[in-house]
Amino acid sequence: NGETSWCFSQIKGALDDDVTEADIISCVEFNHDGELLATGDKGGRVVIFQRDPSSKASTPRRGEYNVYSTFQSHEPEFDYLKSLEIEEKINKIRWLKRKNQSHFLLSTNDKTIKLWKVSERDKRVEGYNTREDNGSMRDPGSINSLRVPSIKPMDLMVEASPRRIFANAHTYHINSISVNSDQETYLSADDLRINLWNLEVTDHSFNIVDIKPANMEELTEVITAAEFHPTECNVFVYSSSKGTIRLCDMRTSALCDRHAKLFEEPEDVDITNKSFFREIISSISDVKLSNSGRYMISRDYLSIKVWDLRMETKPIETYPVHEYLRTKLCSLYENDCIFDKFECCWNGNDSAIMTGSYNNFFRIFDRNTNKDVTLEASRDIIKPKTVLKPRKVCTGGKRKKDEISVDCLAFNKRILHTAWHPLENIIAVAATNNLFIFQDKF
Repeated sequence: NGETSWCFSQIKGALDDDVTEADIISCVEFNHDGELLATGDKGGRVVIFQRDPSSKASTPRRGEYNVYSTFQSHEPEFDYLKSLEIEEKINKIRWLKRKNQSHFLLSTNDKTIKLWKVSERDKRVEGYNTREDNGSMRDPGSINSLRVPSIKPMDLMVEASPRRIFANAHTYHINSISVNSDQETYLSADDLRINLWNLEVTDHSFNIVDIKPANMEELTEVITAAEFHPTECNVFVYSSSKGTIRLCDMRTSALCDRHAKLFEEPEDVDITNKSFFREIISSISDVKLSNSGRYMISRDYLSIKVWDLRMETKPIETYPVHEYLRTKLCSLYENDCIFDKFECCWNGNDSAIMTGSYNNFFRIFDRNTNKDVTLEASRDIIKPKTVLKPRKVCTGGKRKKDEISVDCLAFNKRILHTAWHPLENIIAVAATNNLFIFQDKF
């Protein structure tokens, strides 16, 4: 965490510089035991990596993953009623807890959520009566003896098949999906509504939050992220573009338009801070409940905050992510970077949090020691066990040797998506089309 030194483990994805839009990674997610790691991209593909068994057994342990399965999850579509193209880009992936040999995950683009089953086959059946082994049908007249089919070993095949398709429930773009702790229901959120689904029922969902005003000209805020509580199946939170987080309890009423708690940073009385951009940068781009369910983190443009669910009045910790950008908001507005949606994540025991920044930097904050570190996902370090050197940004005056000037940061290289292994210090960081895997250095 803050004390941990991190070293390079692996890089996934092509290393050439002409990156196609379709290859840009749009989400990263470990499953519940960290054995699998899924990425989604703008081309609608899902790639699943599996932990290399020998990397777990080796001393010291290594965090290495191999490609396990790749499949096309979503295709581009066209909404003829609205004359809108619907991108195939995967917005979110969420794993279900494993119940049997197969793995299940939900993936969504802007409109359609799919439940995928990923399973292994290492045996095949030979000796059918009505068809040949290649699948072609046999002429019934030529069948004069009965065969007993036999099961033969074959090379391992991993198959991904869509089991459910949940469509036509969102007018606006889906920004979040979250599986309930009961593992039977999940929520999906768009800009103005949150729906509750049963995993077995595809043709209808229940609308549990609706903030759409009767007159759309009175619209003042949109929903930016939503997530279920990790253990209490009746509780969920959602964040808004106004910088608030609402906690709702589904036991109080079916439509949770009245929240149980509202978490909000107190208004800054100092008038000098009321800049033109204040509203934009206070919008929350991601919210994540801690594994224990006691805390949550929220990410806005310049900072990441830790909230105690028992205290609504203000966050218990605030960590500036890239404070040096506060003076650059004007140009960040002009190049649209100010609207970038950075995500955030917890480590397995809630003692550290991680989020991304520009120049392929990402930040790790250790809550126990209050230490933080800036690291870079860069191709210069892609030799195994290379220790990541902390990076420093210099804002003015004389630049030290190992610092980078704020004016030299590459704003087209941004780390929006990161994931932390639930049990170990292994992290996955998406940098454009490459997935970097880092681990702690023993």
